[in-house]
Amino acid sequence: MEFSWLQTFLTAAQCGNFRKTAEILFISQPSVTVHIHNLEKELGVRLFNRENRKVTLTEEGKRYMAHAERLLAVYQQGLSDLQSFSLGYTASFSLAISPVAADTVLPHALKRFMESHPAIELSVQVLEGKEMEDALLHDEIDLGISSVKARHSALVNELVSTEDVRLIVPHDGIDNEIAPPLDEEDILSKNLLITDNHPVYWDGLKRQIKSMYPGTRYMKVSQIHITKKFIEEGLGVSYLPLSTVRRELLEGRLLEVPPSGIQLPESRFYALMKHRHRIQNDFIRFLGQYRI
Repeated sequence: MEFSWLQTFLTAAQCGNFRKTAEILFISQPSVTVHIHNLEKELGVRLFNRENRKVTLTEEGKRYMAHAERLLAVYQQGLSDLQSFSLGYTASFSLAISPVAADTVLPHALKRFMESHPAIELSVQVLEGKEMEDALLHDEIDLGISSVKARHSALVNELVSTEDVRLIVPHDGIDNEIAPPLDEEDILSKNLLITDNHPVYWDGLKRQIKSMYPGTRYMKVSQIHITKKFIEEGLGVSYLPLSTVRRELLEGRLLEVPPSGIQLPESRFYALMKHRHRIQNDFIRFLGQYRI
């Protein structure tokens, strides 16, 4: 059996037309017919009903589709593994990070990890909590970095880091040496507070603010990188993990307001795992060198 027959079979099953199958695969229509005939002969069953120009799967064809998909996937995975090995990679590591983690110094840590582990082929996805858990449970990723603990009992949570959260405001254009000190109550009374950009700490934080500063006005924005842009444009202020605004603070585009009445929360990051192997341990240990 040739794997090109499987590809032709699966494409034809989706299209229901041999001519269109030939166009998709960039082969001739007679070649499509030959591939299907050879596969049917190999299996000893008829895979398609042929009616005029339209083809439909037989019951045997429908049953064989799942097997063909698995066979082709294993074949393509083997090719991919050999190609990676030929390029000098001896291992692969699939990582998922939450949108909040993507806005921290984690990208810098990833770069340093890749420099220190040149034989590892790294792939990264940005996933939300439920999607990350599902990907771990189905072994689609090796490790997740999230600000939310996994709930499934089959997954392990390990605290990677904690960091401070601060009230962040746009730069007022006044030199820091002559500017009056920023006041929490004054800031919250005069600006929209951008909320809900972090999945953990906002419920408790909003309860405090409503109790202490009931006149505060709110605007929900779901992503931290959008929140930062809104703050820079003067649309509001927000409580953000310091690592997410480190560059903007250093460059003077944003300012940090010293806490006074509000008891500030912490932002935490967890490593989520189904299996704990050497690469997972190496990556977690490596992240421990950085303040996420």
